[in-house]
Amino acid sequence: MQVTVCRTEHFNAAHRLHNPAWDAEQNQRVFGKCNNPNYHGHNYNLTVRLTGPVDPETGYVYDMKRLSDLIKVEVLNRYDHHNLNLDTEDFRNLNPTAENMAVVIWQRLRPHLAEALALSVTLYETDRNFVEYHG
Repeated sequence: MQVTVCRTEHFNAAHRLHNPAWDAEQNQRVFGKCNNPNYHGHNYNLTVRLTGPVDPETGYVYDMKRLSDLIKVEVLNRYDHHNLNLDTEDFRNLNPTAENMAVVIWQRLRPHLAEALALSVTLYETDRNFVEYHG
């Protein structure tokens, strides 16, 4: 029997979508307002899903308090109220699109979880725009 448990967290961060190999015109054409040289911010919602067997002794797939603490250490403490381009090593040389962010978050969490658990990350950049990464 496989069950999925989910934890949703929230963080605020600024970023600029920009490809340094392109000229200003191409960056503006592709990224539009998201290429603002003064950056812009989002109120991100992150949902982390773990799928695995229910432990017969605890009744848990994974302790939700431990999951919350892990997300806080690996994601929130690094990104919340930061400029992703300037303040984080993760995005110093990687365009901080929602797609890239979801992959990086997944990579930050995966080493801390048992292999038997399937990990999925959903990142909402806005209420209507979100990405999912399943590894």
